[in-house]
Amino acid sequence: MDLKGEVCVVTGASRGIGRGVALALLEAGVTVHVSGRTRTEAEASVHPQGTGSLEGLLEEAKGLPGELGIHYCDHAVDRQTQSVIADILHRHGKIDILVNNAWPGYEKMVENDEFTWARPFWEQPMWRWEAMINVALRAAFVASSATAPAMIARRRGLIVNISFWAAEVFEGNAIYGVAKAGANKMAADFAHDLEPHGVAALALYPGLVRTEAVLRAAEYLDLSNSESPRFIGRVIKGLWQDPQLMNKSGSVHVAAKLAEEYGISDIDGRHPRPLARDDFKAH
Repeated sequence: MDLKGEVCVVTGASRGIGRGVALALLEAGVTVHVSGRTRTEAEASVHPQGTGSLEGLLEEAKGLPGELGIHYCDHAVDRQTQSVIADILHRHGKIDILVNNAWPGYEKMVENDEFTWARPFWEQPMWRWEAMINVALRAAFVASSATAPAMIARRRGLIVNISFWAAEVFEGNAIYGVAKAGANKMAADFAHDLEPHGVAALALYPGLVRTEAVLRAAEYLDLSNSESPRFIGRVIKGLWQDPQLMNKSGSVHVAAKLAEEYGISDIDGRHPRPLARDDFKAH
């Protein structure tokens, strides 16, 4: 179904999952507004991830039927997040879908030649808490708070928090687990407040996604059941078209499981197997 006329906001879309979500929705004709800190490919070259920019996304999106809006935003600054939402509402009078994806938590996995991710919690650098909680989780709250009144006024809308199994099982880092558990709880409590107004909120788990960072480590990974960055965007499209969307509000959903329900395939025609708790070995 063509979703021309629908308006979506994806935070943190310079690269990775956010970029893929934006492209998948643009394929469906959605007007997509994205935010990010990395404006140009020159800036990307010195970014800790080494690649991915708003400029590059704009180039990749050429020829897709949807309209793309670009917003430079440092989500560590509340007023910048609020300003982006206000600008989009001023332009369109509505936001149909908000995807809270901004995530600076992977930017310094190696410090002074040491992989600090796997340190026990008492040895974790506090920048990681700042990035995952004070920036990523807070930005999701701020963006949702700025968007919700417009959705409530129209009695229609969907807020998606990109989360992961680390909310439920130990995935190598305590702060990571806290952040993802917070994303789940936030979505559940948002849904409680929004339910009387016909607006949905939920958390969504990707599987192993072939992001730029994952592909750089491809030789060390089994990618046989991996997902393209656009896959979860196709699932979000499916959610928005689901006449029973409100029944899914307040819960955590595995993207690949929803894809099975909706008959959605990845860009290569494959159907990734949904991961479950048993797929994550205890550390």
